[in-house]
Amino acid sequence: MKHPRGYFAIGAEGISKAMNLGALMRTAHAFGASFTFSVDAAKNLRETYQADTSKSFEHVPHYQWDSIADMTLPKGCHLVGVELTDDAVDLPSFRHPPSAAYVLGRERGDLTPAMLARCSHVVKIPTRFCINLSLAGALVMYDRVMSMGGHAPRPDRPGGPVRTGAPQGRRG
Repeated sequence: MKHPRGYFAIGAEGISKAMNLGALMRTAHAFGASFTFSVDAAKNLRETYQADTSKSFEHVPHYQWDSIADMTLPKGCHLVGVELTDDAVDLPSFRHPPSAAYVLGRERGDLTPAMLARCSHVVKIPTRFCINLSLAGALVMYDRVMSMGGHAPRPDRPGGPVRTGAPQGRRG
């Protein structure tokens, strides 16, 4: 797979369940995030690391900021909020910035108005109601990877792309 230019990070504001943050960090590591972060989040990182079975903290930097005012993103990095708001862009219609940090809200609440004001963009996953934080993060990262290129185009028929010399599956 060809990796697109740019970078991304993902994090959460006000997360209270450390295991969800650990799962988000593990998934971010799997998708190739440049860093993870939390803002005003659970302070018990030991519990966070229990869910992070890939030990992402050994490979991907994690920044823990106490407040939005403490957040320091790299120059040119667009903060993208992930929130179910009326004016948010549906994720499948969103063009991801080359350099982005995605921020998700707390498990039982929304991104704060101060965080939303700091965001360059706000996207929503087109679901009927809120889904688990780590699952939402995985969907955002998957959409970024798929939309930024590096993969063969989808074929017109069911199945994968045709590769020379590879078995093509059953025909019937």
